[in-house]
Amino acid sequence: MIGLEQRDRAKRLGCDSTGGITRAAVINDSPGNDNVIEDNVIKNNVIKDKVIKDKVWGEAHLDDFHRDMLFLLHDVARLLRVEADKRARQHGMTRAQWAILIWLERQPGISQKELSELLEVEPITVARLIDRLQARGMVERRPDPRDRRIWRLHLLSPARDVLHEIDGHRADMTRIVTNGIDEATLETMTEALLRMKATLTQDSHAKRGLDADTREEV
Repeated sequence: MIGLEQRDRAKRLGCDSTGGITRAAVINDSPGNDNVIEDNVIKNNVIKDKVIKDKVWGEAHLDDFHRDMLFLLHDVARLLRVEADKRARQHGMTRAQWAILIWLERQPGISQKELSELLEVEPITVARLIDRLQARGMVERRPDPRDRRIWRLHLLSPARDVLHEIDGHRADMTRIVTNGIDEATLETMTEALLRMKATLTQDSHAKRGLDADTREEV
């Protein structure tokens, strides 16, 4: 029977269970094997260190990505849209229809073209959405008294009840998204977002003016 010390040596050298020397044993027991083993240990440690460093760098890089301001702005807006879509569907409507009702409450009598610019969608899309709201008795088109080619949009009584429900959902979503954030921070965030919006709006208008000037020159 092979003793404990012999079994350990057999395991290290690659011997079989009977104590016979395998091919691996011949290789392992060759001159200079200690140096080879030491080199392999060093290489393995280097590989492990690299793997650990890569993992730490990857985690730090991912954390930087998640804290990127533009990414956060986009992702928060996306999550809010998803939540609004879900709530609108519960009432048999869409987020776009909700948005139209909100804008018509704020700016009664605007035209379909003006509404399409506010929503940043094609006029034909707005026309189809208005058709659906009109069919539900929430919106009506009235001809512009100064230009019969223009239709002015107005809310009807059934839309008021829906707007009341929308206000409740907006308040609930605001409560959820601002949970744990103090008033001072919220005020700072609001001011910062207003500043960003104003800057981007001015830049957009400036580019439109430049494009118009370029077309006129051509």
